[in-house]
Amino acid sequence: MRSCALVDTEGTIDWFCAPRFDSPSVFGSILDPEQGGQWRLAPAEGTPTTQQYYFPDSNILVTRFLTDEGVAEVHDFMPVLASHDAEHRQRVVRRVVAVRGSVRMRMRMSARPDYARSEVVPEQHDTGVRVVDGDLALGLSASVDLEVSGRDVVADVALDPGESALFVLEVLAPGEEMRGSADHEVDELFDRTAAFWRAWLSQSSYTGRWREMVDRSALTLKLLTHEPTGAIIAAPTCSLPEEIGGGRNWDYRYVWMRDAAFSLYALLRLGFTDEAGAFVEWLSERLGERGAGSEELGPLRVLYTIDGEVPVTEHELDHLSGYRDSRPVRVGNAAVDQLQLDIYGELIDSVYLFNKYGPGISHDAWSDLLVIVQWLMEHWDDDDAGMWEIRDDPKPHTTSRLMAWVAIERMIRVARQRGLPGDVPEWSRVRDEIYHRIQTESWDPDIGAYMQYEGSDVLDAGVLLMPMVKFCAPSDPRFLSTLRVVEERLVSDSLVFRYDLDHATDGLEGEEGTFSLCSFWYVEALTRVGRLDEARLALEKMFTYANHLGLYAEQIGLTGEQLGNFPQAFTHLSLISAAINLDHQLG
Repeated sequence: MRSCALVDTEGTIDWFCAPRFDSPSVFGSILDPEQGGQWRLAPAEGTPTTQQYYFPDSNILVTRFLTDEGVAEVHDFMPVLASHDAEHRQRVVRRVVAVRGSVRMRMRMSARPDYARSEVVPEQHDTGVRVVDGDLALGLSASVDLEVSGRDVVADVALDPGESALFVLEVLAPGEEMRGSADHEVDELFDRTAAFWRAWLSQSSYTGRWREMVDRSALTLKLLTHEPTGAIIAAPTCSLPEEIGGGRNWDYRYVWMRDAAFSLYALLRLGFTDEAGAFVEWLSERLGERGAGSEELGPLRVLYTIDGEVPVTEHELDHLSGYRDSRPVRVGNAAVDQLQLDIYGELIDSVYLFNKYGPGISHDAWSDLLVIVQWLMEHWDDDDAGMWEIRDDPKPHTTSRLMAWVAIERMIRVARQRGLPGDVPEWSRVRDEIYHRIQTESWDPDIGAYMQYEGSDVLDAGVLLMPMVKFCAPSDPRFLSTLRVVEERLVSDSLVFRYDLDHATDGLEGEEGTFSLCSFWYVEALTRVGRLDEARLALEKMFTYANHLGLYAEQIGLTGEQLGNFPQAFTHLSLISAAINLDHQLG
């Protein structure tokens, strides 16, 4: 809930940024196996069979190594002892245990701070090894002897049955000494961390058919929540490609208004009101600032840093080869300078839900929303980049109009429900104008579908949202016709492309995979139109595309590979929504 470490199927940490999600990487071999840096812990010899699972109802990862000599387990976790713990120490704990037989393990930590641009050499100390790069200080302590070998730290471990060894990497404050962790302390940390996750998950109100997948998605969303600020990031990685060898590689380690608003909806549906409240507090600060925007871009930006600032300018790291040679490697995100009008609908819809299911909106937040909706009333028909952040000329996107309608309609609802001040007659007039605009300009009677933007022949899976946001009834003939066309042009088995690349121009070269978010929207659309058997089959098929731990990247290739940044909050929240709504309809 501050940073994230990705562990590959062979037990190697190949992505870790410290001290925050959006900090430069310390281990980045996922973006360059040679230079990026990694933390490897595996049997010293041979090619073992590996298995992985999460310790039940937790975010503690267990990697099992099965060899002829014996079986070893590596337990990876970041200790979390309590919510908002003032004494929290940011640590990555790796505990290796000999389960059966005698095993020899080898540890090699190759820290390469600042996206492998730093040439730091580890420093040996009595209490362990320090890696210092500017303001970043890391301390590695262990229950076995550590040795500095060039720029790496290595250790050999021989374990008999039941024995264990510990490695603890801690993010240190300036001048702070390493404290390490003894065997008994790590046992306690493990138990208390497991208890924390179990207690947190027990608050979930979901008890339906797909509890394992929904619980894992909830745990993933919690991991992607920055506890000190309440911000929810889109994904913890950057530049994992949407096409292997291609250039659609972006940095998702920020707070997208759209993604976070949908995440709020998922958390509320599961009963996690504390997380929802923390994010609304973060959001209220952005609403109150309104200084990051402009008359052209609007009062809010598309994305922010965890602290609510405008991210650094997008730039490329030319020295890194990219995931499976997919260049360029980008950090920062140029989408921050785009106009994406749909964010106002998702944002205000989330505030509406929080007002409905939570403690209610404050006077100050409502006052800020009045200013924002006034701007939207004047700009809803501007051309924009749309929810898919096209890097082409702005266009009159249907989903942008749709979500502008949602924003104003939800303001009307809240004002009437709570008796809050607002120009409801004028809001109603503009809401109706947007409605008629979509019905006349975005609808193509020849194709029989709502199109991606006015006057286009491009189909966009975003129109699947129409009945979900109450723009139209699921039984509306226009929506039923649109759904049929989506199935003809965008659906491959249960997988859904976000738009028709054969017809679309988005300013980028190359192809991309199917969009998992849209695949779950498809499940929900089938649910709402009453095709429940098909919805259930599509959902079960989507579950088969998760990785072995139940996690999803942004996209799925046609051969089932994970594409794009990983794990992605948007995908997991749409899974939660699809499962809850289908469960409800199945009874």
